[in-house]
Amino acid sequence: MKKNSNMVFCFLLMLCLHSCKKESPLPADELLSPTTGTRTEFTLDSIYLYARQMYLWRDAIPSYNSFDPRKYTTINPAITAFKTALFNLSQLKLDAATGLPFEFTTVNNTAKYSYLESGNSKGTLAATGTSNQEAVLKTSLITTEGKQIAYIAMGSFPSLTNSKKALDNAFAIVAAVSPHYLIIDLRSNGGGYVETAEYVANLVASTALNGKVMYTEQYTTLLQTGKATILKNQPYYDNEGKTVLYNGRMATMADVDFTESGNTHLFSKKGSMESITDIYFIISSQTASASELLISALKPYLNVQLVGEKTYGKPVGFFPVNIDTYSVYIPSFVLLNSQGWSDYYNGITPDISLSMPDNPVLGDPEEVCLKAALIAIKTNSTTGSTTDPGATNNAAAPNSRAATSNLKTSSTSTLCAIRTPQLPGMIETRHHLKKQD
Repeated sequence: MKKNSNMVFCFLLMLCLHSCKKESPLPADELLSPTTGTRTEFTLDSIYLYARQMYLWRDAIPSYNSFDPRKYTTINPAITAFKTALFNLSQLKLDAATGLPFEFTTVNNTAKYSYLESGNSKGTLAATGTSNQEAVLKTSLITTEGKQIAYIAMGSFPSLTNSKKALDNAFAIVAAVSPHYLIIDLRSNGGGYVETAEYVANLVASTALNGKVMYTEQYTTLLQTGKATILKNQPYYDNEGKTVLYNGRMATMADVDFTESGNTHLFSKKGSMESITDIYFIISSQTASASELLISALKPYLNVQLVGEKTYGKPVGFFPVNIDTYSVYIPSFVLLNSQGWSDYYNGITPDISLSMPDNPVLGDPEEVCLKAALIAIKTNSTTGSTTDPGATNNAAAPNSRAATSNLKTSSTSTLCAIRTPQLPGMIETRHHLKKQD
């Protein structure tokens, strides 16, 4: 590594140790942390130091000497060493409800939320590649016993720039019949951009909700109070991925407003749909992050019912941190709905439990989950459990097959394969700066 690059890493290490010392007393041996080393050693140091200041559960992270990030230099290749160090940091905080780490998974060396990948991120480019399906997979209107029911299957929440047109078209078509019932199929939706989930919530909501709290991003105390000084090493980028002048210098992520008041999002109606009173979500263990946010945000205001399996459980989010040639994603905020609810680390439980079928035909009224939702709408039944594809809540099936109008279908297939996706988490890229001096 070049000499000037070593100097940059050295400065970063010294800066962070100084800021940590100011916030709370550290053991004397903390001052002995090395200020020289190899590129791999400095990268391992930085992963530790960013977690020490930014991680949602930073209280569980021990001193530098206790954790000893440089012990991972024996692991090759280097990226495996970095991922291993990050994984071990992620397993330190235990969930009192389960006795397991908050980031526990059954996949070896894979954290539930934290991850590292090659390449640096800038602004809106942060979530490139995180959404592996289209926003809208299928749209249908279903009429049963005189009730108009809108059905929209959403595969993911890509960036709003890439998904807004499809979302607007889907909701405009179903809004034309003023349905009271809406079924949103999120069974394969692992999330993506917070902004897109928020936009969908505003398409569903009526103008009566304008100005009411949708959700709040609650960052760590250190971030809220502006004491995460290590972020001075992270440039701030605008929505076009460009740097910004701030108080006569280039803005950094340390200049971002991380307060609760500055990160509370209100409803602002989008589209023409004003009629929805009851919303049914089809969910599975793959339903995660931004999908769960959509459910949580609407729950206080509409009659929300869930059909399927317990969701993944991801009420946290992050923004990318660039370390050397890598992007590191460390949970740094929790999502609260208007009632302050965020306790779904272990998933959101369905009201109507069903075993998820393989390769369902989306929008088919006879498909197990959709059929259960239609029966619940017909009978106003909201609780129960069944593994029988033909019934739910012991309710009788409709007297006749529901009439379906297929309005939009994915250009590839209406089949939805149930599989384990990559679940990168809830990514926020819309940060705004504090008021300038």
